[in-house]
Amino acid sequence: MAVPLPEPHASFRFAVMVDDIHHATFTECKLPDLQVETEEIKEGGQNTFSHKLPVRVNAGSVSLRHGITRSGDLLKWYFQVLSGDIENATRQVTVVVYDVTGTPLATWSFRNAYPVKWSGPTLKTDDNSVAIEELEFVHHGFTVDLS
Repeated sequence: MAVPLPEPHASFRFAVMVDDIHHATFTECKLPDLQVETEEIKEGGQNTFSHKLPVRVNAGSVSLRHGITRSGDLLKWYFQVLSGDIENATRQVTVVVYDVTGTPLATWSFRNAYPVKWSGPTLKTDDNSVAIEELEFVHHGFTVDLS
């Protein structure tokens, strides 16, 4: 009787680095939605369908939720955007997904990323860490390395 192999991806484990610096730990990461924008072309005499030609790919934002850190660096990064310094606020953001043994499964690398949303925490008197409810960032393209 064959013994079933354990599921190597039983739960997602991931790490987020901003410019190769580990700033915080998050319990959720929503990777971007991808959608191909199309242009509809109606051909004369062709009444059964219309042509849909690809125009561009729209890649959505990335959301990090339920984070905790002892550093104010991510909030400072968001304040840099609030002050209008987008050019100097762009960063390389990397999300690495690991299996249960700690082996990387996939690495998402986002170019020229900057935060567009910050949701603050609920403050608690018994906690001395800085919590981040949600940090959302946009980017100018990405690569995926499937290990």
